[in-house]
Formats: sequence, structure tokens, C-alpha cells
Amino acid sequence: MDNELLKDVTARAQVWLDGNYDAETKAEVKQLLDAEDKTELIEAFYKDLEFGTGGLRGIMGAGTNKMNIYTVGAATQGLSNYLLSQFPDLPQISVVIGHDCRNNSRKFAEISADIFSANGIKVYLWEDLRPTPITSFAIRHFGCQSGVIITASHNPKEYNGYKAYWGDGAQMIAPHDANVISEVNKIKNVNDIKFDGNKDLIEIIGKEVDQIYLERIKTLILSPEAIERNKDLKIVYTPIHGTGIKLVPDALRAYGFTNIIDVPEQNVISGNFPTVISPNPEEPAALALAVKKAKETDADIVMATDPDSDRIGIAVKDENNEWILFNGNQIFLIYIYYLITRWKELGRLNGKEYVVKTIVTTEVMADIARKNNVEYYDTFTGFKWIAEVMRKNEGVKDYIGGGEESFGFLAEDFVRDKDAVSACALMAEITAWAKDNGKTLFELLQDIYVEYGYGKEKGISVVRKGKSGAEEIQQMMADYRANPPKEIAGSKVAIIKDYQTLKQTNVASGKATNLVMPATSNVLQFFTEDGTKISVRPSGTEPKIKFYIEVRGEIKSRADYASANSKADEKINAVRKDLGV
Repeated sequence: MDNELLKDVTARAQVWLDGNYDAETKAEVKQLLDAEDKTELIEAFYKDLEFGTGGLRGIMGAGTNKMNIYTVGAATQGLSNYLLSQFPDLPQISVVIGHDCRNNSRKFAEISADIFSANGIKVYLWEDLRPTPITSFAIRHFGCQSGVIITASHNPKEYNGYKAYWGDGAQMIAPHDANVISEVNKIKNVNDIKFDGNKDLIEIIGKEVDQIYLERIKTLILSPEAIERNKDLKIVYTPIHGTGIKLVPDALRAYGFTNIIDVPEQNVISGNFPTVISPNPEEPAALALAVKKAKETDADIVMATDPDSDRIGIAVKDENNEWILFNGNQIFLIYIYYLITRWKELGRLNGKEYVVKTIVTTEVMADIARKNNVEYYDTFTGFKWIAEVMRKNEGVKDYIGGGEESFGFLAEDFVRDKDAVSACALMAEITAWAKDNGKTLFELLQDIYVEYGYGKEKGISVVRKGKSGAEEIQQMMADYRANPPKEIAGSKVAIIKDYQTLKQTNVASGKATNLVMPATSNVLQFFTEDGTKISVRPSGTEPKIKFYIEVRGEIKSRADYASANSKADEKINAVRKDLGV
């Protein structure tokens, strides 16, 4: 064991033992110091939990590298200091605080409320857990300058997180993200954190705001007659122990749906997520109980939301009457296709509309937009970039919808983060509309592929842990830049996009043009002559490098779907072989 490291972490732990920390924390630190095996001690104190551009996320426990009331406290004090510096002339700065179902989420939310109020900042604190999107909505509704959501999304139960938002209801981007990080990093001493709250500045909010939000969501309805005719659609919904239970069934009922079938075991609000290994609606295991219920009840659709209810997963019956999960790209395509189709049918397209996707999301969406003369934007991964496009277009262009392959979608402009509450209601509407047109949701997807071209996607994560792993990932990106592939799966590379240099290169001519993006990002993309797209990016939060593969094909009818699917799998395997992943 590295004696210098052990000496350093012991000294850091001793500061917590001697400092102005509560008895429970000190007892936990003492336990770590006294333990024969120092692994946990090192993990807890070898560094500070980093406040990044997305806020904090980490395993809960005592220590500088863990999520606890002191790391959350430093984050809140730093954000308070920044707000006070940014709005010196505002009579009353205000924030909204929301939280999910995780262990300690309420505690962290209340501590944050105390710290903001101790700094003279008014706090709108939810009475109880709420989906992430309604906090984004509330920030805009109350005209606040910022907001905080205590959540670790779909991470395992040991984790929690702290997401900071700006006054537009979106997660922060430059310059605010870097400036807040700088302020948080200045908090070096627990005594710098003002824990003694001012109760007069904390206002509890609840059902009255829920109602306003649900009324706004109802304005998104595009096919009221189809809903009325199919209001008894059998919808199985699971919140996977999370916040969706608070609003998703209400949103479905507000739309007019009457036959919502729940999964009682997963209605239990719990940060331990007792029925699943991972509360991630992307994973079949997380939807297993809901699919079982769907089989028992002969349901039309299964919908699931993650713990903070900003991402949606769905399951449908395929052509063989087997239940399958749609991937995030397929869900996204259905939304965009439906919204553009209905806007067009209702005469709402006048040339000022736009849709947004991230650069790693399916190109079929771009084809749908182009064919319907709707402007589309490509952004970096992360919903804050979609929100940035919305902010720039506010009052000038009309937002139809935006999303990403990681199961996030936003159909409205009065929220600025992905919203699984409205997404569930809208997906139920689409299912009703498809049924009204004699189709299942699966057949609707097939028809989209027939009309706009087929695409299949595969995401691969290569994990490389530790310092050596990080160096290996860095080297992989350097190698791809120095020696880009000339051919992938038998097709020549035609275009290379490098978002670190913001250059797009036409391989045949060698001509480079500029990529117009709001920032740089360590992402490489290779487009081949046959329409294959490969995106490569190191993860910003985990020790892995991610590969996003999309291959294209053509189907003339639904009958061609299985064959196109099989060919796409072969092509994806060939791409993987060539890339060595």
C-alpha cells in the first residue's frame, strides 16, 4: 500500500474527526480510521467529490469523496455565493428544490433549503418527492434564478446526486457551470457553510403546482378524438419505485385514459429498489414485472419511468405477439414521426418549426425532418444542449420536440429537461392514434422505416478502470485521430467529424469545413459511403469509452423488416470486428 497516500487520507479524515461535524459523521469516520483494511478509508478521503458540469454524483457515506450533508452543503454554499454575485440588485433571489425517492434525498433537499435560506435566498421546496421535469417547470413558473434536484437518476441504490439548474429551467452551461464549480471549489472549510436556515424564506409547494403543470401538459394533445375512441386502452405502467408514481398516472388520466394497470410491487416508493437490480428502464429486467402483468391482462403497451421520472422505457408486442422493448432511438422516432405528422395534418407547419436530436442519435430522425421541411438541430449528448437550442430559438421559432437515444424526450417548451411524465401521456396518445388507424405501435414503427429508411443502432461501452485505464482511453482517441479508419465493414469512410477541433473532413477531397457547435467535445464520428455512422466518445462520468454504431438499410414493406434486421445485425458485427470492440 502507498504509505504517502495512507498518510494523506488519514490526515484528511482527522480533519473531519476534529472539525465541526455531527456526531454520526464522526462515528463513521472513526470506524473507517480504526478498520484494519484501509480500502474504504482511502475511497472516502483520497480526493474531493468533484462538482462537475452536471453537479455532484457519488456513493453515499462520510468523507470528502462521498455524497453526504457536507459535500452537498459545500455545493449549495458555492451555488448560493454565485447567485448572490450574479444578482446583486435583485430584491429577492429564489430557487426551487426537488428530490427523488433515494435514501437521504429528502434530507439533502432540506439541508440545501436551509443553506440557501441562510444566505437570504428564497426557497420553493417540494412537500415530497417529485419527478425531475416538474422542478424544471417550477423554476420557470415561479421566475426563479436557479434550482436544485437531488437525484442520481438510474444509478444503483448506493448513489445519490445533486443537479444544478439555471433560471431557464435547464441544467447549466457556460459560463455559469464553470463559474459555479469555481465557487464550490472555494469552500475549503465546513465553517464556511451556513447550515442555520431561515424558515421564513422556505415555502413548501405541492399539489397546486402539480395541477398547473398537468393542465399545461394537456395542451399537448393532438388527437383528442382518437383518445376518446380508445380511452380504455390497456396501459401497464411502473414507476420502478420512483417519483413517476406521483404524476404519471395523473397525466394519463388527465389525457382521458381510464384503464391504467399498475404493478403494485413497484408502486412502493423505495431508495432500495427492492424488485430490481438496476432501476433502469432501458433494461429488460427492470420491466420484467410490468411485462408479466401485460401478458396477464393482454395489455396494449407497457411504460416505465426511471427513479426521477425523466426517462421512459416501453415494451410492445411484435409481429409474433411477443413482448419486446423498443430502444431509445425507436422511441424517439415514434415521437418525432407522430408530432410532425399531426402538426402537418392540423395545418400547424408554417416553416418556423424545428426538432432537436443529439449527434449520437439516429439519422432516420434527420430524414423525417428533411422530408417534411422541418428544420432540425444536432447537439452534443446531454439535455442541457437541447435546452440551449430552445433558449436561442425562444420567441423566434416553434419547438416541436427533442430527444436523445438514452431514452429521454421532451415534447413541450415549458420544461427544459427531458420529461417522462408528458412522454408517457404522449406515448399513450400515439398508441391510441395508431389503434385508430388499425395499427399496433410495432407496426407504426415498421411503417416509419418503410417510408423513411431503416436504421439499427448498437451502443457498446468498453470499460477501462483506474489511472492506466484513463490513459488507455486517451490513447485510443489519439490513435483514432492520428490514423482514422479508411474503411469500415467494407464501406469507405466518406466523412470524419471531430468535435474537439470542430472540423468536418471530406476524406476523398481532403477538404475541411467548420462544425458550428456551442463548445468543443471529445467526440469523433465516422460516416461511411453506405450510410453507417460510428460515434466514439469517452464517458464524462465513468471509466469507459463509448461506441455508438448505426447502420442503414431499406425496407419496401413490413414483411421486409425481419430480413433488414438480420442484415443490420451482420453489419454491426462486421463494424465491431473492424473497430476491435
